[in-house]
Amino acid sequence: MDAVRVALVNDYEVVARGVAEMLRTYRNRIHVVELDLNKQVGEHVDIALYDTFAATRGDRSEVRDLVSNPLVGVVVVYSWTLEPVHIESAMSNGAGGYISKGLPAAGLVSALETIRAGGKQLHLEQEDAQTVIVGDWPGREEGLSEREAEILALITQGLSNAEIAERTYLSINSIKTYIRNCYRRIGADSRTNALLWGIEHGFRPDRVRI
Repeated sequence: MDAVRVALVNDYEVVARGVAEMLRTYRNRIHVVELDLNKQVGEHVDIALYDTFAATRGDRSEVRDLVSNPLVGVVVVYSWTLEPVHIESAMSNGAGGYISKGLPAAGLVSALETIRAGGKQLHLEQEDAQTVIVGDWPGREEGLSEREAEILALITQGLSNAEIAERTYLSINSIKTYIRNCYRRIGADSRTNALLWGIEHGFRPDRVRI
């Protein structure tokens, strides 16, 4: 069987490249055709893998826009958010699959192949987060977890705490905790300092197709 043609969709180059790097030893099974950073998919692909880092979770127009693109065979949401209500919303928006970021590379590859073949759509097995390293994200080298980096990316985009909570489906208290952790790790003492740090360290969305 031919390799699955995949477009990686996320607004951050480091995130998309991180997923591509995770798949690099499976090139005979997965062909990453392009990285789409705030751009529409431009080549025919079997799957558009929509990474939800610092993005909506699949229940809004972003997934619908991908689904409506005639160059995309199937849209698959790739996320840490595994609550049934969010999965159902993504699927009702037209997503043809939903994959947990807790899967190791081999599990992600198998899931993509299965979905391309018209098999099981949901692949939600959660691995040990301490041992599974998934892709990459801005600020990782500074000790930020992916979730902390995501919150900082949303701050850098200018979102308020309430807007971040609505985007990530976390409580305001959880958002405040993540923000405190971010400040401690990057040495910021205010939101303005954190925003400036984010701008200087690659937390602004990229806008290009690679």
